[in-house]
Amino acid sequence: MNICGVVLTGGESSRMGTNKSLLTLTGKPVIEHITTELKTCSNSVSVITNDPPSYKFLGTNLYADRYPGKGPLAGLESAIYHGDASVYLCAACDMPFVSKEVYNYLLNALQDFDAVIPVYNKKLHPLSGIYTNKILPKIQQQLDNDERKVRGLFDHISVNYISTYGNIPENVLTRHFFNMNYPDQYESAKLL
Repeated sequence: MNICGVVLTGGESSRMGTNKSLLTLTGKPVIEHITTELKTCSNSVSVITNDPPSYKFLGTNLYADRYPGKGPLAGLESAIYHGDASVYLCAACDMPFVSKEVYNYLLNALQDFDAVIPVYNKKLHPLSGIYTNKILPKIQQQLDNDERKVRGLFDHISVNYISTYGNIPENVLTRHFFNMNYPDQYESAKLL
């Protein structure tokens, strides 16, 4: 199975007031923590960004949105369109503590589904999901109709929703699903 890790850097970071993915934690940009972890459980990593020069230091594939201004679904579309993998592991750029343990667990649940979507604390986490390349036409159709919600895609594909995580420790799960949108959350991240 050819697996590609995908980091979606989109968004204006208006709530944070600065580019979230380039904030530093333990001396490295958040996005570097994410790409480093994704490399441990995938064959390649792609960063979806409309500002490629800011991410050249990562040494990963950099792709812009092909549907500008259409949100994370457009980022996923770009990753699958440009990539040659069969499976894509998603991470948002404001999730500094993603875990290969969680991704590997989700990969084991893929089976014949088009996607595996984690549910944690009764909340869907589509930007931490796993998607197959088979869904590309469905994403494009949705974007062509200006339907931007990632969750809207789930009405058109087969999804395995995962809400139990076997023996993965709770602290690993809490960190994996942690995201930082506001300055106080960034301050919390420094303590985790």
